[in-house]
Amino acid sequence: MLIRVVLVIGLLVSTIAASAAESLDQAYLSDLIAQALQKKLADEREWHLLLHYRETLLGGSASEQDDPGFFLSPRGKTDPQAELEATLAQFFSDELVGRSRQPAQCAFVARYDWLKEKLAFDDTRLKPMQCERFERWLSEFKAQSITLIFPSAYMNNPASMFGHTLLRVDRKDQAEQTRILAYTINYAADVPPEPGMFYAIRGITGGYRGYFSTIPYYIKVQEYRDIENRDIWEYRLNFSDAQVRRLLMHAWELGNSYFDYFFFKENCSYHLLSLLEYADPNLHLTEQFIFWTVPAHTVRLVVAQPGLVGDVAYRPSRSTLIRRKREFLSSQEFGLMKGIVQDVTVTESEEFKHLPINRQAFVLDVASDYLRYKIETNESEAATYKERNRTVLTARSGLKVQSEDLKIAPFVQGPELGHKTSRAGLGVGWRNDELFEELTVRAGYHDLLDPDPGYTPDAQIELAAFSLRHYERSDQVRLERFTIANVLSLSPMDSLFKSPSWKINAGLQTVHHDGCRFCSNGVLNGGVGAAVESHLLGREVYFAFAEAEANVSHAYEENHRIGGGGTVGLLANLTDRWKVMLSTSYLRFPLGEQSDDVRFFFGQRYTLQQNLVLRFEFNHRDRDDDALFTVQAFF
Repeated sequence: MLIRVVLVIGLLVSTIAASAAESLDQAYLSDLIAQALQKKLADEREWHLLLHYRETLLGGSASEQDDPGFFLSPRGKTDPQAELEATLAQFFSDELVGRSRQPAQCAFVARYDWLKEKLAFDDTRLKPMQCERFERWLSEFKAQSITLIFPSAYMNNPASMFGHTLLRVDRKDQAEQTRILAYTINYAADVPPEPGMFYAIRGITGGYRGYFSTIPYYIKVQEYRDIENRDIWEYRLNFSDAQVRRLLMHAWELGNSYFDYFFFKENCSYHLLSLLEYADPNLHLTEQFIFWTVPAHTVRLVVAQPGLVGDVAYRPSRSTLIRRKREFLSSQEFGLMKGIVQDVTVTESEEFKHLPINRQAFVLDVASDYLRYKIETNESEAATYKERNRTVLTARSGLKVQSEDLKIAPFVQGPELGHKTSRAGLGVGWRNDELFEELTVRAGYHDLLDPDPGYTPDAQIELAAFSLRHYERSDQVRLERFTIANVLSLSPMDSLFKSPSWKINAGLQTVHHDGCRFCSNGVLNGGVGAAVESHLLGREVYFAFAEAEANVSHAYEENHRIGGGGTVGLLANLTDRWKVMLSTSYLRFPLGEQSDDVRFFFGQRYTLQQNLVLRFEFNHRDRDDDALFTVQAFF
């Protein structure tokens, strides 16, 4: 009986104590909310950065975050004040929240840290929790600094045609040789292995979820530099220790959620910029991008921030490394290197053994580089190349000499030195016997005659471009051209590298055909070909394409024609500022209207400034001559 009385009394005491504690919690929570209202914390920039709020057209706020678990209030996506109050309330609870299933103090460590600083939490009334998972994750970085990484464009993958950005977390004990072992913070779409025919549509319309992840840098280097042969640029950011910690805390929070991934806007670069903004709220980066976010443009924006970027480093792709090393080989050494790649017994030949030891070593180094390139790019014969490379490395180790320390220079300057990605032009010209004025606007990105620095050489990506013309004699304004997409990649071939060239173009243009003076003509053109490089004038690329084309227009019988043919041409850099292009095409159309086209193009560009050029173009097509002089500005 006595024991039962004691138990009942104990239960009553526990209940009263819990009730009193809950009452104290509620009182302190009310006090914190009152302070937050008084200080207008829900309106502060840092709170909006933490929750990724953007101002709506109607004047309210909406978060770009799309994971419901990121918000602690049902109205959190559109109501900063409601989310702040719910966050404060959840800090008193050990309920598991978010995708990572942790208490709110641990799932949202950056929110807790900022609100504690602003409201000076009393640890006896709002007890801090031990967040072992976060502290263990943070300690593994041993973070000292942050480096922005830019792998250049990769034309053979639509998702990588504009380049990519990610962040590397540099360790305190890191040396130049061990940087590759650091971890990265990467944001990317979660795309299934076989995305199917709707891949592009889903990528453009937000049909995939985008997640943050931490991946060892050497894995990304292998992917970008060795497999895809993309040069990599590294920009160390001058963040303080406190700013580095803020960035990592917010990255931890974002690891608990997803954004809908939009290829043109909310992509790999856009959400990385939001991390930089929270590290230093004085930065205003994401608001610079309204309709689209181009990785190279984000690099230029970061570099333009006063004092933000420190050291800049360059990491050449495997193909760039081989091409640069080849410049140091004599014709005899180059022949030996190619022979070793095919038959490693060439290392036993008298011709090879007569080379000085250091030159033998260099030839073997280049041969090994090329074999590793073939291992990564030729899956069907990878085993054969691996075996040859093992033999080459065995022969190389027997020479007992150090490899030459060569500084590998890039073929293309860093992206921060490139022109901006949008372009507008004003021009005058004549078409047949009529003068006209023209306004041209292009959303992005780069064409073959644009200034080269900062862009993939011999490649173009034009998206959403249009030209309006006013013809003097007829006094009419017409949509002269509209380009949906015009993509072209010239890959000069030589005895080591034999990638094909290719192109695809979809859009609308005005044609003069069989009495139809200004007829709109839908165009779909594509082709494959080859290119070679020479240095007779400066640097020239000669190219040839076999191509197919379909046209839809009232100018043609049956309103269409389908056929094919070929194009040959020349692209030449005469000076650093002056570039010219010549091409001629013949296409025969046996389907629909049976006709043919002989086409000729001549264009030249002269660079006045980084973002200002003069341009002249002449087009001949099916008895239709068109000449245009324009002044073009990039913005």
